[in-house]
Amino acid sequence: MGSGQVTTSEPFDFQGTHVTVAGLGVSGVPAAKVLHGLGAIVTVVNDGADERARAQAADLEALGVSVRLGDGETLPEDTELIVTAPGWQPDKPLFAAAERAGVPVWGDVELAWRLRGPDAADWLAVTGTNGKTTTVQMLASILKAAGLRTAAVGNIGVSLLDAVLGEEQYDVLAVELSSYQLHWAPSLRAHSAAVLNLAPDHLDWHGSMEAYAADKGRIYEGNRVACVYNVADKATEDLVREADVEEGCRAIGFTLGTPGPSQLGVVEGILVDRAFVENRHKNAQELAEVADVNPPAPHNIANALAAAALARAYGVPARAVRDGLRAFTPDAHRIAHVADVDGVAYVDDSKATNTHAAEASLAAYDPIVWIAGGLAKGATFDELVAKSAKRLRGAVLIGADRALIREALARHAPQVPVVDLDRTDTGAMRAAVQEARKLAQPGDTVLLAPACASMDMFANYNKRGDAFADAVRELGSADG
Repeated sequence: MGSGQVTTSEPFDFQGTHVTVAGLGVSGVPAAKVLHGLGAIVTVVNDGADERARAQAADLEALGVSVRLGDGETLPEDTELIVTAPGWQPDKPLFAAAERAGVPVWGDVELAWRLRGPDAADWLAVTGTNGKTTTVQMLASILKAAGLRTAAVGNIGVSLLDAVLGEEQYDVLAVELSSYQLHWAPSLRAHSAAVLNLAPDHLDWHGSMEAYAADKGRIYEGNRVACVYNVADKATEDLVREADVEEGCRAIGFTLGTPGPSQLGVVEGILVDRAFVENRHKNAQELAEVADVNPPAPHNIANALAAAALARAYGVPARAVRDGLRAFTPDAHRIAHVADVDGVAYVDDSKATNTHAAEASLAAYDPIVWIAGGLAKGATFDELVAKSAKRLRGAVLIGADRALIREALARHAPQVPVVDLDRTDTGAMRAAVQEARKLAQPGDTVLLAPACASMDMFANYNKRGDAFADAVRELGSADG
């Protein structure tokens, strides 16, 4: 943490304070408007000066906010505080200048935390390399089933500033936080928090795996009731050990196996709680059935257990866990069953944009014809292929970096037939589905789990998933 950063969350008087907002966009524009409304003297700096940025600048300047386009490097004179968009890298010259000048740097999460009222809702916070959004949505569904006023907010769609400053009153918020957001949130203190898993990601931004893990671990700082960790991922437990928490805060593990005391886990198809029960050394509370989790893939059961742990830490009854999980519907393109054609299941997990997510997806099915490829973002595929090789019936590869996956398959799964589609046009998905159909046998799953980003071929992972689903439906209609 930079020496200029403030770590208390004392009330902050913005009246007349010179605040620099770093970055226009989804968090910068609302932050600038809120700060201006609080009486701050606001200057927005932005690297780019494209048409969208100019339109946003004109909107802000009409309110009386100063905007400096095309120069996000220089610290404006008289700056007393920087509020940054979460994506701005910590090694930018602007932040080095702020540190030299003793100017604190906050993100949008820190700003929202500071602006909470005296009767503000508690925050139940979730981070991790994969599964954050699903877990937060499950948690919100469980909290709603318990009759609590809640919303899924943060890195998920609803802005934390809107949730904190809006007219709607909440009892508790289910908050998704990225490593970027946590880096710039020095005084955040959640009621309870979970780190779902840790795998290399965004290392270009953080600089190292150690720095990435440390930023994730900030979510535990000052927790009051529970720090929830993944028993199968020791790095998450290590972060709990290192955290400075309030007296009486407990470490709560979740596991796909039989839980020990102070853990939630699975026993004979039942999700059980041995953490928030009387005499946890002898007793367990049934929460829900594995069949209540949609879809009941192993990594999604882990998400459900993490959500349940946070809800139970907040005092939610067991019945609400079951009802909330039953009511939850996953987002599109997250292990979505598209159709069965000729006895073969076709599953869209276009959201599996990195190797960690793809590994979880591949672990849910057997045997699999795997459709993969896209932009690797510097990832390597040997570990993923080695762990999944025995499940693979075949593989169909598309996208700019497919050769990296092909080479890993040759090294670790030489027996698996591979179709290498040498094309990156959007029509390649239709061809990929047709090739996968030729490889698949009744009882198999054709799984789109690309382990790569989509931007070489598609606008985003949603468009990629839509292309897959469209191609599958073509197969079905051709048969019909």
